[in-house]
Amino acid sequence: MEVRARAPGKIILAGEHAVVHGSTAVAASINLYTYISLRFHSIFVIRRVIDDERTRDDNDLFGCSNRYEKDWENDNDAPFDFQIYDDDALKLHLKDLSLEYSWSIRRIKEVLQEVGCPFSSTPTTCTPELLKLIAALVEEQNIPEAKFGLASGVSAFIWLFTCIQGFKPATVVVTSELPLGSGLGSSAAFCVSVSAALLALSDSVTPDFSKQGWSVYGENELELVNKWAFEGEKIIHGKPSGIDNSVSTFGNMIKFKSGSLTRLSSNMPLRMLVTNTKVGRNTKALVAGVSERTLRHPDAMKSVFNAVDSISKELSTIIQSPAPDELSITEKEEKLEELMEMNQGLLQCMGVSHASIETVLRTTLKYKLASKLTGAGGGGCVLTLLPTRIHCQILFIFVDMVLVMMLSGTVVDKVISELESCGFQCLVSGIGGNGAEFCFDLSRGSNEAQ
Repeated sequence: MEVRARAPGKIILAGEHAVVHGSTAVAASINLYTYISLRFHSIFVIRRVIDDERTRDDNDLFGCSNRYEKDWENDNDAPFDFQIYDDDALKLHLKDLSLEYSWSIRRIKEVLQEVGCPFSSTPTTCTPELLKLIAALVEEQNIPEAKFGLASGVSAFIWLFTCIQGFKPATVVVTSELPLGSGLGSSAAFCVSVSAALLALSDSVTPDFSKQGWSVYGENELELVNKWAFEGEKIIHGKPSGIDNSVSTFGNMIKFKSGSLTRLSSNMPLRMLVTNTKVGRNTKALVAGVSERTLRHPDAMKSVFNAVDSISKELSTIIQSPAPDELSITEKEEKLEELMEMNQGLLQCMGVSHASIETVLRTTLKYKLASKLTGAGGGGCVLTLLPTRIHCQILFIFVDMVLVMMLSGTVVDKVISELESCGFQCLVSGIGGNGAEFCFDLSRGSNEAQ
């Protein structure tokens, strides 16, 4: 059997940086996912009758006595019923990066023997001592220096797998639509999707194996997924806020202030153009820069943070309020555009914009589209709201003037083309969709020979 899981990335609609100083922030899931497939290796169960001398060579029909002798000492049933795996290793395949890692189960047991039995229902923090041991396992894989930033993610994977499933040979394949290190929550989506896949085949959840297509976990099960994902995020980031993994787990939108998370329900469809400037940034340095500016200009920055707080609260109110008709949706979108522009202006006041971000702002403004940076700034990604009025205009002109319809219908394409000519990556995504989901492929089963 193969289980697949997916988890979305996230964007910050309002409140980045200011949230560190007590303001409200609003985050949302995006319809760009990280996908995990998990397949446990086939098990061959061998049954035979032997003498009391459990490891006699002349009774070793399968040449396995030496290999399994230690296990037999701890398992009274082992001489009559023991297992051989077709591939006794844990494999991690990062498909998009063309990287594969493999550890023998025996080696993982040697290093992490104190972890003990799986405890999938009890999310547990990896101790510094265990993290050093896991890091040693990762270092054995000779990760290329250019990809060494992946090491913490691989460490998180080993911890989550061992805690939830124990010492079982398996192959895990990872693919993602999220660009790495761009502020779209790629690490959280990885931890959430890994946790969702591992828990689907644990004793802690009771999924419906017969259901076709993607399934959503129940509320309590999502809480468990989220807690395990947060443990993975702690390995990667040290002291994460918990926003990213919460959005990726539960989906939709979240309001966050002073450590308190409130889940929101959107009553309006939103589409965004997400532009990845591909400019790397140092999040810690940017956060520190805002703090230093606050120390130099406490009164002015207090006003900036208060304004951001008001923007976030108004934005969350607009998103949750009902929109009975297209006119109401248009009015709400126009308000959101204004709030995005105001938030961007305040982020510029904080000093976290960048030349690449300003290029995106100028380009989208030519087409009367509102944009703002999302996340840490200093590069990273920029959000551009794609209002429904574009689609209404297309539908109206389609009836009367085909030529004008074609011109109008290519507005987004023109924006994307112009941004891509600057070397940026453009992704169009819906906002506020489902969180973690899973499905089963029952055609991928285990073999048993007797």
